[in-house]
Amino acid sequence: MDPTRVVSIFDGHNDVLLALYRPQPDKMRSFFTQSVQGHIDLPRARAGGFGGGFFAVYVPSPHGSSALDDLPNSGSYETPLPAPLEIGYAQGVALGMSGLLFRLEVESQGALKVVRSAAEIAACLESGTIAAILHFEGADPIDPGLDALEVFYQAGLRSLGPVWSRPNAFGYGVPFAYPRMPDTGPGLTDAGKDLVRACNRLRIMIDLSHLNEAGFWDVARLSDAPLVATHSNAHALCQSSRNLTDPQLDAIRESDGMVGLNFAVSFLREDGRNDANTPLETMVRHVSYLVERLGIERVGLGSDFDGATIPQAVGDVAGLPALMAALADYGFSVADLRKLAHENWLRVLEKTWGE
Repeated sequence: MDPTRVVSIFDGHNDVLLALYRPQPDKMRSFFTQSVQGHIDLPRARAGGFGGGFFAVYVPSPHGSSALDDLPNSGSYETPLPAPLEIGYAQGVALGMSGLLFRLEVESQGALKVVRSAAEIAACLESGTIAAILHFEGADPIDPGLDALEVFYQAGLRSLGPVWSRPNAFGYGVPFAYPRMPDTGPGLTDAGKDLVRACNRLRIMIDLSHLNEAGFWDVARLSDAPLVATHSNAHALCQSSRNLTDPQLDAIRESDGMVGLNFAVSFLREDGRNDANTPLETMVRHVSYLVERLGIERVGLGSDFDGATIPQAVGDVAGLPALMAALADYGFSVADLRKLAHENWLRVLEKTWGE
């Protein structure tokens, strides 16, 4: 069995829109031309069996960088959180990045499609079209009255994290810290609880990845949808504040939700270091732990491509077959690999979206 040819891979998180919308001067690239910069472009996606995923709209702070590749490479750390964003600025950037995704859809001439249903994702995986979910990594562009939520939903928004790690009108995220528990402050605000209810009504998937522990449990109490963390790992194996504790994983299992494995090395390594020299076995160990805790039907991939330092053994999206091969060598069957690669995402999205 050649695991590199088993399945198309649907991925829980990437930041390629940010990389294309606001590139660093030495990292200019096109989505349609193969590059040595960043992690995702169309040629490398095809080479790696990348069938699509959650394309994040992340609004950076007006000054400075908050990329994970800026994390320290040794010892314990706690990075200060950026200040909350002004909503006009956040909405402007979100409109620009959302517009970029829709332009990519048009310019791709059928190679990429913005999807709004699980059936559309399945059809894209069958045809070889990249399926792109419009996802907001942080609800900073949403007003507390939620008028913008309705507008962005009509535009195609189908997944939303209430917060990125900085605070906003809806709640509080976790700082990037190691070693640290995710219990770092208060949970959702009243506006945040209203946001959860509105997402349930609209059937927008709620992403728990950047919420602190109190916010996680607020969503767990309020939401009638499966609990999903699109790009998080096991705190038992890496004591980063961004990772999920065993009780959180148990709650996700009980809700029939799922977790996407984050490839960021600082969330994978036992020592928390931001070191790309991280073996595939470290990734496999997290997958195995998550499967043991959640069940094989509730684990997928959530790479954080173009938003983090990832293992050299993967390198970029073209290196996904190496991870699949490592999982196969560990003992995951062809049926298991299909579930990890895309079937679990299809299941939880169909259950959440209802279509």
